[in-house]
Amino acid sequence: MKRVLTWGLGGLLGVLALGAAAIAWLDAADAPPSANPRPVATDAAAIDRGRYLAQAGNCAACHTRRGEPPYAGGEALVTPFGTVYGGNLTPHATTGLGAWSTDDFWRALHHGRSRDGRMLTPAFPYPHFTQVTREDSDALFAFLRSVPAVDRPNTPNALAFPYDTQLALKVWRALYFRPGTFVAQPAKSAEWNRGAYLVNGLGHCAACHGARNAMGATIAGREFDGAPIPGQGWYAPALTLAAEGSVAAWPVADVVGLLRDGVAPGTGAVVTGPMAEVVARSTQHLRLADAQAMAVFLRDLPVHPPEEPPRVRPADARTLDRGARLYADHCATCHGERGEGQPGAFPALAGNRAVTMTDPTNLVRVILQGGYGPSTAGRPRPHGMPPFGHLLDDADIAAITTHVRSAWGNTGTPVNQVQVVQLREGRD
Repeated sequence: MKRVLTWGLGGLLGVLALGAAAIAWLDAADAPPSANPRPVATDAAAIDRGRYLAQAGNCAACHTRRGEPPYAGGEALVTPFGTVYGGNLTPHATTGLGAWSTDDFWRALHHGRSRDGRMLTPAFPYPHFTQVTREDSDALFAFLRSVPAVDRPNTPNALAFPYDTQLALKVWRALYFRPGTFVAQPAKSAEWNRGAYLVNGLGHCAACHGARNAMGATIAGREFDGAPIPGQGWYAPALTLAAEGSVAAWPVADVVGLLRDGVAPGTGAVVTGPMAEVVARSTQHLRLADAQAMAVFLRDLPVHPPEEPPRVRPADARTLDRGARLYADHCATCHGERGEGQPGAFPALAGNRAVTMTDPTNLVRVILQGGYGPSTAGRPRPHGMPPFGHLLDDADIAAITTHVRSAWGNTGTPVNQVQVVQLREGRD
């Protein structure tokens, strides 16, 4: 998955004057590299541990272009402020991390600074990676030093002014970033704390699922309240709403199944879109104990009261009739005449919260471009849904979407043609 992170400096020019004192504080707080860094581990155990951590953190998603060598960089990360390109993490002496030390790498993860002291854009999720332990950082670096070196110069970022300046980053960091460490909660179990460390640190789940303020920073206390994923046309559901992505009422085994196999066996929920790529590249490789720890933490997230549904005009009878006819022609064979689905194959649409979420983005996106679960060890040949964007026009897709969101007891709001046009054209 292209890990697309919104980081922003909206209204930055109006707050630059506030940054001077905070900048001085921040510069003092960033530790310089040590003159005597720790040696790079070369033993197989350290490298294997680092390989596992790299998968848990889904590092390849942002640092590997499809069809190119692993970790050689160049993957484009689209943000509202321009495009950031993943760096070359291979041990090439001049274009990769070959000249870096363990301290340099730790500084990047913990402080968000490159080897030369340059501040990194928070599209590299150091606001989350700052919680990674020094031991895990060293293991990650040991693994990256073991991959084949690739001579691939880093692609310069293409950010709009002033977001491309170090001054802008200084102000953003002064306002929204503090280097930190993971602090275990003594009132919680060791398993819960392990899950919290993986979810909040290496897993950086809040990078997609967290609500953000006008300046693109994750809002404290709303790290799992859901958010659109810019540049991809998908919505990361709130993990704190029962009507969206909360797993508080699920058995641990179902959460583990979703993370490792892409399907929760007890609920029939199936991942698709960007989360399918996360499962395929990352979470399916989690050890069972770590997947269970993450499940324990995610189940313990607070569940907010249901949101008041937006006031919208009900769908007209002609649209509902059109949607019902189109559904019968194109969807009922797999999903059933009454949206009951086929267990183990095609998900039910009746009572499916992925269908009735307030934000219909994901449902429209699946109809437009198809829905494909990840191929995993536990589910090597998942069923997929073909795209209909080439077959149906925007009015048709709006009608089908409106139908399935309101039929069989579903209570989703109507979807109009404008919403479909915006998603088809890639506008968030």
